[in-house]
Amino acid sequence: MVHEVSHENLIVWQKAMDLVDGIYDETRRWPKEEVFGRTSQIRRAAVSIPTNFAEGQGRTGAREFSHHLSIAHGSLCETQTLLRIGQRQHYIDDSAVKQLLRLATDVSRLLKALIKSLRPPTTD
Repeated sequence: MVHEVSHENLIVWQKAMDLVDGIYDETRRWPKEEVFGRTSQIRRAAVSIPTNFAEGQGRTGAREFSHHLSIAHGSLCETQTLLRIGQRQHYIDDSAVKQLLRLATDVSRLLKALIKSLRPPTTD
């Protein structure tokens, strides 16, 4: 059942929260003219990752949880792309990007495993 474990106890959720913290820390240094552009966009995308875990877990079944995890994965891909854009625009240094992308890769791996675990077993 989906509700047996709180989303806050999931390592993937905890790592996603760490990613949000890292994104906020780094984007504080981005140009002020980007506050309503890339800064806002990457923050919203990053926040969407753990919040979709929470919303999905609050739903009634594994299918809905899986759907929200899929949305979270899309937001994760958006976050990774926006990090690359920030890097290309020299808003963020290479070592910070590397660290955040490594964390994003961990979240992606764990997220895909969680989505897979929610799928009904196949019968051959």
